[in-house]
Amino acid sequence: MITSLAHLTPHSTTYSLSILHHRDIPRYRRNIQSKRTIMASFSAAASSDLLEAAKHTVDNYVTSDMVIGLGSGHASNLAIQHLGQKLRQGCLTNILGIPTSVASASVATKAGIPVDKYEDNMQIDFAFVDADVVEEGTLAAVIGRRKIEGDESIIEEKCIMRTARNLVFMVNEKQYTKHADGSIPVLVKTGNWLEAAEEIDDLFLGDAEVWRRPTHGHADPLGGNFPLVTKEGHYVLDVIFTSPILDLAEVAKTLDEIDGVVNHGVISGIDCTAIVASTTGIIVINNLSKLHS
Repeated sequence: MITSLAHLTPHSTTYSLSILHHRDIPRYRRNIQSKRTIMASFSAAASSDLLEAAKHTVDNYVTSDMVIGLGSGHASNLAIQHLGQKLRQGCLTNILGIPTSVASASVATKAGIPVDKYEDNMQIDFAFVDADVVEEGTLAAVIGRRKIEGDESIIEEKCIMRTARNLVFMVNEKQYTKHADGSIPVLVKTGNWLEAAEEIDDLFLGDAEVWRRPTHGHADPLGGNFPLVTKEGHYVLDVIFTSPILDLAEVAKTLDEIDGVVNHGVISGIDCTAIVASTTGIIVINNLSKLHS
């Protein structure tokens, strides 16, 4: 059983400065400082948990002479650094990394891991990545919520994940959930993007909002004056669910059938493992029995 982390915010208790008596100000300041300390402690604990997940992933799934898909995100960066350390120590040899982002390529280079660009039909032995969310039981996952930099590609990242013989999603316990929430990035053709957006909006009416992702500035349904265009020439629509997503695979199937949709951030129906960073330790879950039963 996974126990959720307590959720505290700096605004759990608030005061109105306009009505504070001068004698209460020191107490107010101590209260705010205390909450900041608590939040910093939770952040440090979460980072420590992810470090253990990252180390477990590298130590248990990576062997010498592997081509490895290097994922993106905090846990992936920690795994890349740990992988580089094992290479420097001579515990591993002949490793080639295939980065999924500019950030992971930079971390890998600094860690001393040889890297190369992904090419079609490339054989990848193992891949790891931070998932934005992983669906409990099926291990269907969402990727791509992060800001896309340079020539990064959700399509390419999914290809690396699907091509890998073994795949690990690294998440914290809040991201491993029965009913996913948040957004799903959807890649659409630029020519008829508005029609695709309207169809998505109609299909998930009342359950989601559809916004075109901008390169910078404030986001809005039309993506402002600077809509993001991927290296393949597509717009990114963020389908922001306001209700829990009951079945990620079903949502993916629905999106695949919409004219103008090229791809999306849902990965489902493949053999994979979730490494969940829990306050009580590392939880390892795979979906092999689910997919092949």
